[in-house]
Amino acid sequence: MGSLNKMNFIIRLSALCLRKSKMQQRHQSSRRPAVPLGSRILTDPSKVFEHNMWDHMQWSQEEEENAKEKAAENSLVKVQWEDQDIYEREASKYWNEFYKTHKNNFFKDRNWLFLEFPEILPEKRREELKTEERSSEHTKTNSTNVFSHKNEMFEEGEKYWEKNYGGGSTSVQGYVYNKNQAKSLTDDSQGKNCGEELDRLESFPGSDATYRILEVGCGAGNSVFPILKVLCNTPGTFLYCCDFASGAVELVKSHSSYNSAWCSAFVHDVCDDALPYPFPDEILDVILLVFVLSTIHPDRMQGVVNRLAKLLKPGGMLLFRDYGRYDRAQLRFKKGHCLSENFYVRGDGTRVYFFTKENR
Repeated sequence: MGSLNKMNFIIRLSALCLRKSKMQQRHQSSRRPAVPLGSRILTDPSKVFEHNMWDHMQWSQEEEENAKEKAAENSLVKVQWEDQDIYEREASKYWNEFYKTHKNNFFKDRNWLFLEFPEILPEKRREELKTEERSSEHTKTNSTNVFSHKNEMFEEGEKYWEKNYGGGSTSVQGYVYNKNQAKSLTDDSQGKNCGEELDRLESFPGSDATYRILEVGCGAGNSVFPILKVLCNTPGTFLYCCDFASGAVELVKSHSSYNSAWCSAFVHDVCDDALPYPFPDEILDVILLVFVLSTIHPDRMQGVVNRLAKLLKPGGMLLFRDYGRYDRAQLRFKKGHCLSENFYVRGDGTRVYFFTKENR
């Protein structure tokens, strides 16, 4: 199955879930969505270069055609198959080198998570968040001070990222994958359920919790610790986080805010179906992937999503944010870095795929 079909799988489930739950689909469009992604609204064209990304922007046809031409041009020369095989087999090595070099200094904590994905939180805490947001709406002004304060929440290693990894000007984000809408596609032919697994496993981390979250590709914990800050005061919750780079997991475990009473960090390669998780299937309420799917070979994405779906409770959600097609990071690639269509390797050996929201 091709890479576009894999993306269609995710988007089709997303749209179905959003329609069923009467939620607004949150992506860039001709009108602002009910739940804004951020507060970088360009109102003064003279300030266009103050940030590397603005919310709710639309490209002109000419701009999109220029982007297509640049992407086509930098894709003309492909990486040799022998080298592609090395990047695939040794992917964890390159990410370990990344974290060895940058440690936990590359990104700032993702405090924007709860603005974009309130679904991460248990329903009660989610309602509290909505109340806080409504209250803040009443106190907003049009002053630039408000915008500069909001912008602080969306800074994520911006200067370094823009220089070395691109501007992140286009992203696919806010999609919700609901297991209720995907039973036939996950094809759990063995018919295992949570009860059977719990009987088989006498104890596992977070076994006493009633609300469980898994972050895949946790890196140095820039999503983990903002989530833990909330969960540690929310009884009955537990956070799992994993990464296939052992160096990243060690950074999480060595952090002063890490506490095994609320969190379990472990090394795991989601592309390896044979690897067991430290908990049974069908126990998770939420799975979070932030700039993770893009690091996986397009031919393996479908299998990864299918396997993760088996970890969700009925009604559980998979939330993701990732790179969008024609992001500045994609357009900046030079010839010789393209692995396959819209899939590239950076100078440090890490890889990145650029998604679309619709058929193209």
